[in-house]
Amino acid sequence: MTFIIKPIVTEKMTKVTEKSSADKKVVVPANRAEAKGATEEKISYTVKKNGQEIKKEKTVYSYTKPAQAKYGFLVKPEANKLQIKAEIEARYNVTVEDVNTMNYAGKRSARYTKAGLIKGQKNDVKKAIVTLKAGEEIDFYSNI
Repeated sequence: MTFIIKPIVTEKMTKVTEKSSADKKVVVPANRAEAKGATEEKISYTVKKNGQEIKKEKTVYSYTKPAQAKYGFLVKPEANKLQIKAEIEARYNVTVEDVNTMNYAGKRSARYTKAGLIKGQKNDVKKAIVTLKAGEEIDFYSNI
């Protein structure tokens, strides 16, 4: 059974993908610096106190977090994360590291016609944000 309705290739989703596709500099506290392999940087600055300038020095630990490819999909509301992961791996031949899901309730709508007021509701939707293994990507336009 297919759970994926369609990939989300919109401007908003592209911003999320591009944001996560760049290396990031992350600052960590001193007690976790060794475990993350962080480098030490000394920052010097001046503070004005009672008309006097006092020079201070601060040590900051930071490391570079590698980029991860993220893609969005509209999926059926009854699909769980394991089913989404299995289907994306089978369909696109990639390794999925993480799946985050969001449920959206369908919008209520009403319209006036000759027969009177007609009320209805659009379908509920579930979105899945899929994080791929480093170095892998999905090309949605390869079969066009």
